Amino acid sequence: MTVKLTTKEQINSLLDKYDTFLFDCDGVVWIGNELLPSVKETMELLQQHDKKLIFVSNNSTKSRNDYIHKLNNFGIFNINVDQIVNSAYSTATYIEKVLKLSKTDGKKIWVLGQSGITDELNNKGYQTMTFDDLTKKFPHDELTMDNIDNLIFKDEINCVVVGLDFNTNYLKVGITMQYLLDNNIPFIATNIDSTFPFKNTKLPGAGSIVEIVKFASNREPNAICGKPNNGMMDSILISNNLQKDKTLMIGDRINTDMKFGFNNQIDTLLVLTGIETEERALNEKIITYYTNKLGDIYDLSK
Repeated sequence: MTVKLTTKEQINSLLDKYDTFLFDCDGVVWIGNELLPSVKETMELLQQHDKKLIFVSNNSTKSRNDYIHKLNNFGIFNINVDQIVNSAYSTATYIEKVLKLSKTDGKKIWVLGQSGITDELNNKGYQTMTFDDLTKKFPHDELTMDNIDNLIFKDEINCVVVGLDFNTNYLKVGITMQYLLDNNIPFIATNIDSTFPFKNTKLPGAGSIVEIVKFASNREPNAICGKPNNGMMDSILISNNLQKDKTLMIGDRINTDMKFGFNNQIDTLLVLTGIETEERALNEKIITYYTNKLGDIYDLSK
C-alpha cells in the first residue's frame, strides 16, 4: 500500500532505513532553472546524516559536469561526477562497454541531440558528427534536401544516437534516417520520455523525437539507455556500490522513475511536483511512498 509522508516520525524512519537516495532531477530537484522549495535544505539534511546522494536523470541535453555546475549554482555542494548518472553518460557507457565500438578506427557516431551527448561520448574517446558540424562544413544554401546526398557520410559513421534535440528539423531527421537504412548501424536512444516539465507546462521529450526516427526508418532502437531500462542501473553500479534494500528512488514519473526503482527491487518515493497526481499515486502498486514535494523531507523533519 502506498504511504503518504505526513509526519516527522515517518521522515525519521526514512533516515533510519535508507543509506542511498537516488534522485531524478527535472520535476523533482528543479523545474527549468528554478530550484524547488526546501530542496537545498533536504540535501543538506541527508548529507548531515551521511547519506549517499546520486542524481539519476533521463535528460541527455547536459553533461555530468553541467549537472554539478547547476547544483552548485543552486547552493548544493559536495557532489562529485560519480554521483551524476544521466542518459547521455549511460548511452556513452553502453556504447563503450556493451557495443565495444572502436575508438581508433576513424569512425564517428552520428548524434541527433544536444551537446550533453557529444560531450559524454567525447569524454570516452569517441569522435562524433552532428548537424552543427555540417553547418561549419557547408554553406547555408547547400544545407537542403536537394543536396542530401552530399550531406551523408556513410563510410564514416558506425553508430546513431538519438536524444532530445531542441532544434530538431526535417533535414536533421532525414540525414539520421539515411544512416539507419543500413541495419548494421546500431540505433541507440538515450531515453523515451514523452514529455518533460517546463515552468508551468510540459514540452515534448526525447521519446517524441525517437518515435519520428523509428517510424521514418522502420527501425526499433537496439538499446534505450535511460530509466526504466537496465542500462541506467548498470551505469550507476560502475561507480557506486548499492545495497538495494537500503536505497530509495525518488522521482516524479511513474512510467520511468517508479518503474526503474521497482524493476531493480528498490523502494520508491513519488513527488507530485512533476506530471503525476495524488489519485494516480494511490492506484499504483509500484510506489512505496508519495509526498507533495521533495522538500517535504526537510519540512517534516523539523
